[in-house]
Amino acid sequence: MEEKETKIEETEWLKQEIEEVKENSSFDGDRLPALELLENKNTTFTVDTSAPFQKWVDNDGNIKKIVPVSQGANRFVLWINVRNPVYKLMLEKLEKGEKEMTIFRTGTKQNTRYTLVED
Repeated sequence: MEEKETKIEETEWLKQEIEEVKENSSFDGDRLPALELLENKNTTFTVDTSAPFQKWVDNDGNIKKIVPVSQGANRFVLWINVRNPVYKLMLEKLEKGEKEMTIFRTGTKQNTRYTLVED
């Protein structure tokens, strides 16, 4: 009996993992390439606010928003952590009706920093 209970416990986390994968893969929109923010360069883009931003949660519980953007006729998505201060600044600008944004990126990997460039 104890062996059967252990097997049930061992598979419970798998059920939870499957549910998380379903949640993260339930993206309805177009599969667009990620916007590349080049190091030590300004990247200007226009945010599409026609629908709420999709959400993605990684295994550590970090939440990223998938923000649809465009540069001219090209469409992309910007992946941004909701804890990133730039995300809050972007939302504030969007609330005011400002859809064109410029981000300056410095650093790489864990040292990457983004700055929202003000006009």
